[in-house]
Amino acid sequence: FGEDLPEELLEVTTANMAKLIATPHSALVDEPVHIQVTGLAPFQVVCLQASLKDEKGNLFGSKAYYKASETGEVDLERDPSLGGDYTGVHPMGLFWSMKPEKMLSRLAKRDVNIPYQVHIELSKPHFPIKGIVVSPPMDSLTLERWYVAPGVTRIPVKEGRLRGALFLPPGEGPFPGIVDLFGSTGGLIEFRASLLASHGFAALALAYWGYDDLPSHLEKVDLEYFEEGAEFLLRHPKVLGPGVGVVSVCKGAEIGLSMAINLKQIKATVLINGPNFVTTDPHVYRGQVNHPVPCNIEFTLTNAFGLAEFYRTYEETADKDSKYCFPIEKAQGHFLFVVGEDDKNLNSKVHAHQATAQLMKSGKKNWTLLSYPGAGHLIEPPYSPLCSASRIPFVIPSIYWGGEAVQHAAAQEHAWKEIQKFLREHLLPDVSSQL
Repeated sequence: FGEDLPEELLEVTTANMAKLIATPHSALVDEPVHIQVTGLAPFQVVCLQASLKDEKGNLFGSKAYYKASETGEVDLERDPSLGGDYTGVHPMGLFWSMKPEKMLSRLAKRDVNIPYQVHIELSKPHFPIKGIVVSPPMDSLTLERWYVAPGVTRIPVKEGRLRGALFLPPGEGPFPGIVDLFGSTGGLIEFRASLLASHGFAALALAYWGYDDLPSHLEKVDLEYFEEGAEFLLRHPKVLGPGVGVVSVCKGAEIGLSMAINLKQIKATVLINGPNFVTTDPHVYRGQVNHPVPCNIEFTLTNAFGLAEFYRTYEETADKDSKYCFPIEKAQGHFLFVVGEDDKNLNSKVHAHQATAQLMKSGKKNWTLLSYPGAGHLIEPPYSPLCSASRIPFVIPSIYWGGEAVQHAAAQEHAWKEIQKFLREHLLPDVSSQL
């Protein structure tokens, strides 16, 4: 019957019929969402946009263009994006391809008890030029994306000199314990610990500088502080002993590796794009001091966007000679190395290969290496937007982290599953051996 209607009336009718569907409406950020559109004209081209605001009010957004099927439907699990922020079949592309309106902003959840509100909009395509009259959206909806599952409790930690937040899953437990460490941004970052607790781990987000009454600058790494963190976890009645795990990135992974070597409590260590040596601040443990490795500042690169790339600065020292490296072979626990091969901050691929070579030379098989082409430095939980560059405290200019969006997104999705699998394998008792 549409053939008999004027074109402008047909457009209005189609717009009124178009429906945007997304399930589930409320979910953890690492859970996929199924997005569909129905009620379009056959082979109609539409634009899907996603946007959210972080706690500072910074806007992040993405868009992609899709062509409807002969029945007037679009299904992101089946249909390719023709253009926009990504092309091809990527069911969660609208989430991981988000970009900040304000350059060099990183999407990092601060208050995990409040979800991100992700607004999805269906509209007709238009050129992004000022002055063009834009048709109103055909349909829209808002999704809740949570970093904490129902029943997970957050307990602020201020015991002795320890500062952080402990996240416990619902139930009596006991649960495998995790110390969660971030790097050179300082402060208390909770979003990974809260997600781990949402998947059955007792996770301690441990701050070690730039938070509360902790030092405002990191001048030394006192391993006894991190030992106190592990002991704090093991004393908790809901934490399963006899040891705990570490999940760590960047400077945190440097500390995580040092913990695994020196502390008997550490049984499983995840090292995401970290060095295998002391970078800038001496590590101190029970009177022993491990000094920083000399670096070559002249090998710092500034790329076409004026962003700093530091990955070559240990080329003449630690990258060449294992005498500078941590004695990883002394560690009793297990390691999972997660490497972004396009990391422009650390040459983490070289560092991980050095560390595993040391383990092999000592006859050890206590490690797994996941190495991802096209992934950058900041490998985060699934569907997080790639942050290829951002500002961090005390570093001028801003840092280029690297990464290609599609490959980085795939790495995040795969690594997150493998991290949880690794932690369970080495922190939970082997039930099968008792049968």
